Amino acid sequence: MAPRSPLEIATASVQRLVKEESSYHREMQQQKERIKKLESGEGGDDENKEYTLKQERLALEETRKVLPTLKQKIKDAIAKLDQLLIEEGKKGSESNVEQINAAKEAVSQARTAEREIA
Repeated sequence: MAPRSPLEIATASVQRLVKEESSYHREMQQQKERIKKLESGEGGDDENKEYTLKQERLALEETRKVLPTLKQKIKDAIAKLDQLLIEEGKKGSESNVEQINAAKEAVSQARTAEREIA
């Protein structure tokens, strides 16, 4: 099996980062729901309620802190992928069209996710 090209690696990186960001947003939503449930008195026993609520709030804050760094990583990965796309396009007939299309799709999905979240 041939080694993966830099374009393939950068494409996979962008895709992974977008999935990771999506996962953090889902996690954040779930944490908010658990906090809301605990605050309303629906969840858990009363003995550990305050401790559990404190832990959930702490986890939510930590998740929020990860997002700005992750967004910057996505922007950097997109910029690198864009540069590799330009380089691959300069190869002319030797360029790998399949890899170029996959890379363009990854960039498109990342930018769409970026707009939806912003």
